[in-house]
Amino acid sequence: MAHPPPRHGTARKGRGATLDPPNRFAPAISVAEDDGWWQDEAPASIATEVREERTRSALAWNTSPDLPFDRSINPYRGCEHGCIYCYARPSHAYWDLSPGLDFETRLIARTGLVERLREELCRPGYACRPINLAGNTDIYQPIEASLGTTRAVLELLLACRHPVTLVTKGALILRDLELLTALAERRLVRVMVSLTSLDADLKRTLEPRTASPAARLRVIRALSSAGVPVGTLVSPVIPGLTDHELERLLAAAADAGASTAGWMLLRLPHEVAPLFEAWLETHTPERAGKVMSLIRQCRSGKDYDPRFGHRMRGEGVFADLLEQRFRAACRRLGLNTSAAKAAMRLDTTAFRPPHAQGDLFA
Repeated sequence: MAHPPPRHGTARKGRGATLDPPNRFAPAISVAEDDGWWQDEAPASIATEVREERTRSALAWNTSPDLPFDRSINPYRGCEHGCIYCYARPSHAYWDLSPGLDFETRLIARTGLVERLREELCRPGYACRPINLAGNTDIYQPIEASLGTTRAVLELLLACRHPVTLVTKGALILRDLELLTALAERRLVRVMVSLTSLDADLKRTLEPRTASPAARLRVIRALSSAGVPVGTLVSPVIPGLTDHELERLLAAAADAGASTAGWMLLRLPHEVAPLFEAWLETHTPERAGKVMSLIRQCRSGKDYDPRFGHRMRGEGVFADLLEQRFRAACRRLGLNTSAAKAAMRLDTTAFRPPHAQGDLFA
């Protein structure tokens, strides 16, 4: 018999999830009970494990009307950044792993990704459009520092003159500044740096292993100074917790050199809803009721509304007010002007398929 997960969890240093609930495909669920006998205490910290998965296909395709791209590459499954709100957490269930702590501690690195990508770009009839890195988990999470898959993908795309878009909240992106600059010189790249809050204390529990707010602003400044088209994505906006920062986040990004901006409302699909609610009860119990109430006001009374056209922004008075505030702030700050949007357009005409390994860097 299945039992609902506990409302409260255990806060662990450097981890976002306070629970490790079973995935929704699990045929059976076990629940720990205190029977009076001595038990080992749960560890205060959990080490990260990384296993490999041989890549069968590099490009993930989508037809979602909510997304500005139709193809993406995800070098890693799971994400050590540990953002409690991450909409990608439920994807770990397909690997018979928990969307909770497993998602941020039991990672899967895809091997052979660049080789598969090279093959797919060579296929007859391939039509060049920007590839998004990444649509699921962060391409610049900590394991990228040692594995370097993202960098290898960028090197291939530069050699092929293939346009690419990047979204990250990791400062590791500056390691690849020379590649991004070379791509930018050919109108082949644009970057969006995700900002959630300027409150460093909140960030430490909300998204524990991401770069600090100050570091992300430095990333925007460095990319802008190098001539790389860069914007900010204020995401997710969490009603009752971070929504009051919307204008300040946009102002900080514009001051650092961002020319465009977007925003998304918090999304709580599948297992993310109970994980996020448990996080609220653990870290901000005094706000938990208000936050969940506002979320449900934006989601037709539910924790989540997956309908296209609604899932990214929500609906209702509160969601409409967020959109109005966002538009007003962008006008005041000079974000999303016609010139800025034009500078973000990428060139798809220079692409040349990588027919052979030897001619890629000619």
